[in-house]
Amino acid sequence: MNDHAAKVERVAAQLRAHDRSRPVSIKKRSVPHQVPKRNDATRTDDKIDVSDLDAVLSIDESARVAVAEPGVTFADLVDATLPRGLVPAIVPELESITLGGAVAGCSIESSSFRYGGFHDTCLAYEVVTARGEVLRCEPAGDNALVFQMMHGTFGTLGVLTELRFRLVPAKPFVRVVYETYGDLPSFETAIATHAAALDVDFMDAILHAPDQLVLCLGTFEETAPYASRYGFRRAYWKSTATRREDHLRTRDYFYRYDAGVTHVHPLGSSRLLRAADKLHFLLPDRRPNVTLDVFVPMSKAETFLRWYEGELAYFPLWCVPYRRVRDYEWIAPRVFEGLGDRLFLDLAIYGAKQRRGHDEYAEIERELDALGALKTLISHNRYDRETFWRTWNKPNYDAVKRVTDPDGVFRDLWEKTCRATQGL
Repeated sequence: MNDHAAKVERVAAQLRAHDRSRPVSIKKRSVPHQVPKRNDATRTDDKIDVSDLDAVLSIDESARVAVAEPGVTFADLVDATLPRGLVPAIVPELESITLGGAVAGCSIESSSFRYGGFHDTCLAYEVVTARGEVLRCEPAGDNALVFQMMHGTFGTLGVLTELRFRLVPAKPFVRVVYETYGDLPSFETAIATHAAALDVDFMDAILHAPDQLVLCLGTFEETAPYASRYGFRRAYWKSTATRREDHLRTRDYFYRYDAGVTHVHPLGSSRLLRAADKLHFLLPDRRPNVTLDVFVPMSKAETFLRWYEGELAYFPLWCVPYRRVRDYEWIAPRVFEGLGDRLFLDLAIYGAKQRRGHDEYAEIERELDALGALKTLISHNRYDRETFWRTWNKPNYDAVKRVTDPDGVFRDLWEKTCRATQGL
């Protein structure tokens, strides 16, 4: 812990010494898990180096709580906890996603129908402000709003330096059963039934086509008759169309998509993202392929998918049922007004080609705005300022910004995710 305190002081000293006339971004050891953009202006930001914040600080087996620095990857965390019969409640699908990235961005997975996002399982954060002050933030107390608003703000409110979060019991293997549905109503009924019964540990789906919806239901098990492994030569998503059940080692289950969810690659996710970021000047400037996640209330999924089939009609889609744990402070109140849904569907589009004469990103954003749904900000974003703040909560964001970054050293969330990423 003394070593951790020294690391935090180095981060704070960097911020105190920084020229406040220039924007800053975070430099970490792991590759950024955002869709690489050709002209992203944040590449020229001054960097706050947090690359040494990569240690697991403690694991309390009896309380099922871990404390770790933000640069710890989920792969390293699982390697530390699984031998103790514990894992994080949410383990994102790519090995090199970090704990800090999971909070600053958005990380969910097939246990999200139970727990929500990784941020929903966090108990406390340590945050260094732009002026170098260290804050302890919890769901209650003076910094409660800072705690809630750290999620999804992409390092624009401060620097995460420590996270305290829950663990859950785990077993060595996962058995996966596949249920195939020919229409959306029966598919949604099955999701709602399993979510209410909590009769499985994991639930996600591959939408191979509008009439081939495969629900993947996973359950921890002590032993297994065999253990499958997937990667570039054996794409997991393809197996869901032909198998009735499967067995995987728990670690292999967590990273079954690491070579790519629907577009597998021999480099694996981390090397591919690193190469694309370094060679960003080769990326398309106009009409980049559509890669993004949308979050749609389940009651509105049919409306969205009907529109989607008439416009992009691109399959397969990865689908993750997501439990709305609370009316999140970072979302504008209008999104939740009159909304009875506790379950959302995260629909992930990977690599759809844009039609000539269309900006599919802008068109998807308009449809989501009309539905009161939203998307993650890891990809290309076309929102104008007014439309953006119809979905994200500007009063809460500004209130925290005044506490953690009153001089505007970190870019504003809209400016960083919607303007700078376009080179503006």
